[in-house]
Amino acid sequence: MSHTHIIDVFNGDADGICALHQLRLAQPASSTLITGVKRDIALLRQVPPQAGIQVNVFDISLDANIDALQTLLEHGASIRYFDHHAASKQPSHPALHSFIDEAADVCSSLLVDRYLNGAFRPWAIAAAFGDNLNGPATALAQASGLNAEKIAQLQELGTLLNYNAYGETVSDLAITPATLYQAIKPYTSAFDFIEHTAEFRLLRDNYAADNTRLGQLQPLQQQPHAAVYLLPPEKWARRISGILANRLASAQPQQAFAILNLDSAGDYLISVRAPKGSTVGAVGLCCQYPSGGGRFSAGGINHLPAEQRDDFIQRFFAYFAPAG
Repeated sequence: MSHTHIIDVFNGDADGICALHQLRLAQPASSTLITGVKRDIALLRQVPPQAGIQVNVFDISLDANIDALQTLLEHGASIRYFDHHAASKQPSHPALHSFIDEAADVCSSLLVDRYLNGAFRPWAIAAAFGDNLNGPATALAQASGLNAEKIAQLQELGTLLNYNAYGETVSDLAITPATLYQAIKPYTSAFDFIEHTAEFRLLRDNYAADNTRLGQLQPLQQQPHAAVYLLPPEKWARRISGILANRLASAQPQQAFAILNLDSAGDYLISVRAPKGSTVGAVGLCCQYPSGGGRFSAGGINHLPAEQRDDFIQRFFAYFAPAG
């Protein structure tokens, strides 16, 4: 029997890790792992193009990886693609098996859950919470018969897994995403992982410590419909930026938010959240910049030169300004 070389490519956040974990629980296999911090989305170019390999992709935008994807297909790779980000450039190819849905109420783990008919649903629910899809996550959890305590546990798990993915480089993170996935891998039950692992306790403790630093934070600029926050150039601030963006969006869903992180070179890494019910999405603003991307409700810019900061802030307020 020939052994196909399997490569699993996944975003290092809650959604990417839980998507891969569900699939590997259902289809155990030895694979090469390719991942990184949440913002490291151009991951397909790390896959060496060769015939006969099986590549599984979880939670990274097809549009952001289109060149590498086409190269892999041309070299004879077979690819399964689970994602909910921008995929307007999707090619038609017999070796590309695409499970992509850009709807606002799904994430990649929910797409894998759909593919597996709900076989490992608590992991998908945790991922949805991590992706700030609190409504769909809660509805799915309740429909699954989970009580309030169990739902709260999955929400905390998703939040912590997602929190761990934010950083400029993996050295900013408490646990590298590949190591975190390996820690999760033995656990069919999300609740067992929560109860028994040192990794979960470490993330909980680090999150609590980083969280306390957010208390004094005030907006850099604010208008009735939107606010911009600037975080200091420190590791804790890079780790907590996504959690801050999601928390602000949940607390004030009618407002748009931009979180600016200073990187080590003095430039900016930006998270954007669109208001609920907005006619324009975060991805539309972020895609105006070379390193920008995302989805309708949440987007980001991986590198904004320092001299473009003020222009971005003006553009952000104008972009989300109410019509009329």
